[in-house]
Amino acid sequence: MKKFFFTIAIAVAAAVSAKAQSLGIKGGINFAKINTDNVGESTVTGYQAGLFARFGTSLYVQPEVYLGSSGGKFNFQNNNNTVTADGKVRFTTLNVPLLIGKGFGGDNLNFRVMAGPVYSYVLDKNQSFSDNVNGAFNDFGDYRKSTLGYQAGAGVDVGHITADLRYEGGLTKINQNYGQRQSIWEISVGFKFF
Repeated sequence: MKKFFFTIAIAVAAAVSAKAQSLGIKGGINFAKINTDNVGESTVTGYQAGLFARFGTSLYVQPEVYLGSSGGKFNFQNNNNTVTADGKVRFTTLNVPLLIGKGFGGDNLNFRVMAGPVYSYVLDKNQSFSDNVNGAFNDFGDYRKSTLGYQAGAGVDVGHITADLRYEGGLTKINQNYGQRQSIWEISVGFKFF
């Protein structure tokens, strides 16, 4: 199944690049958190690396495909607000955003805003919950393989160098039982080949 999605992503990237006005690579860091009902959360740092294409100049469409790492840390507290158990989960995902944006500037200096949907598919999951968590919340780590979210942010292009700051929120819950939704702040830098 993983190979199937990876093959589809490469085929889409190749088809898109044939007609794109800009094609490039990007990489960056993520600060991810999983918002959960009645549980303390904190962020984990991850990465992203992949390809993007851009159609249009002032008003543009930007499909992307990239591998990413995200997840969250949890603190389960009792009535005295002392931590009684903790846990952590990290996902490796294939992400496919489709962004619509507006550029303000020219070829050498261009400021951008963008927003759009993102589809994420979990390729790998690494989770560790203490025995207390596993006993009390037996389905806490029962995460979905695919989710739909949104991204919104701003960026700047200086010549062939591009940089973005985005927020990603979850439209679908990654775990229905505990109201878990993932939120991610992303900082990336890229290079446009043309």
